[in-house]
Amino acid sequence: MAKITLSNLAHSYMKNPKSEKDYALRRVDHEWVDGEAYALLGPSGCGKSTLLNIISGILTPSEGRILFDEEDVTFADTADRNIAQVFQFPVVYDTMTVRQNLEFPLKNRGADPKYIQQRVASIARSIKVEDILDNKAQGLTADAKQKISLGRGMVREDVNAILFDEPLTVIDPHMKWELRTQLKALHKELKHTMIFVTHDQTEALTFADKVVVMNAGSVVQIGTPQELFDKPAHTFVGYFIGSPGMNVFEAEVIENEANMQGHKMQLSSTYKKLSGKVELGVRPEFITLCEEGQGIKIDIVRVEDVAHHKIVRAIYNEKNINIIVPEDVKITPSMNHMCFDMDRVNVYLNDWLVEGEKTS
Repeated sequence: MAKITLSNLAHSYMKNPKSEKDYALRRVDHEWVDGEAYALLGPSGCGKSTLLNIISGILTPSEGRILFDEEDVTFADTADRNIAQVFQFPVVYDTMTVRQNLEFPLKNRGADPKYIQQRVASIARSIKVEDILDNKAQGLTADAKQKISLGRGMVREDVNAILFDEPLTVIDPHMKWELRTQLKALHKELKHTMIFVTHDQTEALTFADKVVVMNAGSVVQIGTPQELFDKPAHTFVGYFIGSPGMNVFEAEVIENEANMQGHKMQLSSTYKKLSGKVELGVRPEFITLCEEGQGIKIDIVRVEDVAHHKIVRAIYNEKNINIIVPEDVKITPSMNHMCFDMDRVNVYLNDWLVEGEKTS
């Protein structure tokens, strides 16, 4: 296991980058705690795989350093970094049995035969492949092969980190939940530093202790799932995390008062003079439908029943908004206004969260 330090790290695939736009990975300067599970989350092309490949040693960064504990491994080969990696598509030896595939990383390093037997049995139980241990990998489904890849990645206990590059892409949707749960349980058991690349927020929030949200080559925020939900550091995070994502409203903010198109509200915090694009961020969970005279007028477009709640799709100031309503609430025609939970309203300046001073 290792603490991973990313020191002034950046990467461009161009020989002579001239601006930020030329960088696939923009300046990153973070320290990732030994033994924690991290998810790199963001849309396609945001720099997730570039960062993962730098950590693994597949790619040498254009700028900066990467350290495992206090050792500089920026130019070290992948093999010298003592990591395990699981790729998007299963990598197994078809001519070997499942057992032989799981044994291979340990045998390759000369581990004791008794330890190999115990370790393989333990991992096989965890990923639920005990019944096919002596089957050849060649005839197995893609789901089963990816299970073997996951098991082989986790069979060694002496690695600095385990890296997962969208490992559930080929897994049947019905099995994804099961494998995410197994990975989480294995992390608690093994306590390895784990880094999991995904564009699926459910995978990230289920698996990780900390989620690294990326966009356009930048790390926008690192936090626990709860921190990302409660206090998105950027409007992109608010939009990307949550289903539906955070609503954003243009407003003027003067001290502890917000003014939305003439509707004034008292904020829970006081803000210094804000100059630029000022917005309020409110998650659908923290907006309620109310009667006329109690809130802000909206036009309801439709109501969708989703599992244990309803999603109200509405329009305010020519902009689509979403409101989550408990399933047992009856929505009447007169409930055409919205009210905010003012303790859960965030203020943004030029898309970045602004922290005010709490009013007494």
